[in-house]
Amino acid sequence: MSEIGHNASATDDRLRLLVERIERLEEEKRGIADDIRDVYAEVKAVGYDARIVRKVIALRKMNPDDRAEMESVLELYKCALGMG
Repeated sequence: MSEIGHNASATDDRLRLLVERIERLEEEKRGIADDIRDVYAEVKAVGYDARIVRKVIALRKMNPDDRAEMESVLELYKCALGMG
């Protein structure tokens, strides 16, 4: 096999492996999304508000300083709108 043919073959193999890896990860992602959906269904089934749980999860992901700043600004806006 010529050097060019060998390189093309190696490149094709590498591309195929990368595409197959992405496909496996996409399948895993779908499985995880299904699992998360099931847990939210369980959240609702036991009486919790899934929207609030989603908010709590978003807040927990935030940096504590950013969260405190956001909550402070939210309170300020609520007061300005007569909601506080």
